[in-house]
Order: sequence, then structure tokens, then C-alpha cells
Amino acid sequence: MSYEFDFHFLSGSFGALWDGLKVTLELALVSNLIGLVLGFGLCLLTLSRWFFLRWPAQLFIEFFRCTPALLQIVWFFYCVPMLFNVFIDPVAMGFLALGLNLAAFNSEAYRAGVQAVPREHLDASIALGLRSWQRTFYVVLPQAVRSALPVLMTNGIGSLQQSALVAIVAVADLMYVGKSLATEAYRPLETYTLIALIYFALSLPIAQLVQYFERRQEATGTR
Repeated sequence: MSYEFDFHFLSGSFGALWDGLKVTLELALVSNLIGLVLGFGLCLLTLSRWFFLRWPAQLFIEFFRCTPALLQIVWFFYCVPMLFNVFIDPVAMGFLALGLNLAAFNSEAYRAGVQAVPREHLDASIALGLRSWQRTFYVVLPQAVRSALPVLMTNGIGSLQQSALVAIVAVADLMYVGKSLATEAYRPLETYTLIALIYFALSLPIAQLVQYFERRQEATGTR
């Protein structure tokens, strides 16, 4: 291999990369907030005894789980304005597309956590006279989140990585900026290597936290 790596051309592009990184972090943060909140709401709907609440939630989840995230992003960016005559800022549209996708996966993690809540805890909360919403938020939610936390964090890493897909619709995130720099300088190896290292540096600490929480859960389960 005679190719010589030269990263010096990137020295003047750190400002553009930083701007792209900020957009990527915004996409990851907001989509995770949407996914965490909406995911729990969807979980409660799927566990409802009412069919007219349970069926639409299950359909929503299966749609977003069974179609490619890239297709969902393209659909939101191009089809929503055409169908509903609604024009939203591209970054906000990215929040929506990524957040809804993540909510579908998080809802399944929450559901497993809710089903793991001991029946005795629910019976005790009923005996104490707690209302349905109080049981949900003070008894079920804390235990479900603790049980589902490793999966939720893993999904969060996936959301950070999937945020790179918005580059295909010209949102100026880290991937889009890297693609532009690679095209201008004809140095794709150096550019994409640096972009990959940045994503790796962002994801690795979260992955280590996931392993830590998994070990804690295993240790708690063996007591």
C-alpha cells in the first residue's frame, strides 16, 4: 500500500467540524429525550386493557421497528411537507424522525421492565391506597427504568450513530461536514477516519457505563 496519510489539511477545518459535532450532539440529545418520554407512554398504551388504545400504539411501534431508519428520515423530510403542507426546520425534523424511531425501541425495553416489577409491589401500593397514576409514577416507573437502563443506554448509542443518516438530506451534522471536506480535499481516508474516531470517542464511555450497570444488575440478582 503506497498511500500516505496526511491529516494536516484538516487543521483549518476544525471550526466546521465543531459546528457539525454540535448539530450531531443536539440530534442525539433531543431524540433521546423524545425517545425516553414517548417510549414510556407507548409502553403504557401497549399494556392497556383497552383495545382502541393498545392497537394504535402497537402499530406505531411495529412500523418504526420494521422499516429502515434511513427510509423514515427521508419520508419525514420529503413527504411530510408534501402531504401536510408543513415546513419545519431540517434539524427539528431530524429530532422528530430520530426521536420517534427511538421511542418505538425504548417502549419495548420499558415493557420488559414493567413486566419485571414484582406483583407484590403493585399489591402493596394498592393496599396503601395509591391511585393508578401514583402507582405508575412512584412504583412502576422507577423500577422499570432501573431494569431497562442498560437497553435504554444502548439504544441511545444507536441513536447517536443513526443521527449520521440525516446527512443524506443535507442536515449539516458531523457526517455531512465530513463528507463535504472529503469531497473538497479528495482525502476520504483521513476525513472519514477522523469522523469515525469522533463517533467512537462519543460512544465508548456510554458503552462502558452500560457494562457497569449490567454488572450491577447481575450482582443484585445473585444476592
